[in-house]
Amino acid sequence: MPERRPTDDNTVPKVGGIDTDILEQIGQHLKRSNRFAETVFQQEYAPSSVVAEYDMGYFPTAIERTYLQVRWYETDDFNIHHSEQYDTGNHWECRWDHHPNYHKIRSHFHPPLDATTPGDDVEYEED
Repeated sequence: MPERRPTDDNTVPKVGGIDTDILEQIGQHLKRSNRFAETVFQQEYAPSSVVAEYDMGYFPTAIERTYLQVRWYETDDFNIHHSEQYDTGNHWECRWDHHPNYHKIRSHFHPPLDATTPGDDVEYEED
């Protein structure tokens, strides 16, 4: 497991720019899945990501909206965010991240209910 950075370490590298080629490939892959009703590249509210709206037939009626948002960087860092919004006004979220930061190792998971920071350290498969 990679070492955590000391809290006084100011050398956290940048993630670089958005990798639009990879995002386009991810978007095309998600469009081919029946799980999603709509997949949009670079939404107005999320210009640096692909947002895939789940087909609501897979979810209980109490869930009004659920989506997967993917952001991929030129450094192969990423954020994958899953969100469910309920008819009660509540929500459930989690997020998988791989990026440099001060609070955790590079790969970490922000657990439900609200994908809080700092998240939990994790290791991801190479692919």
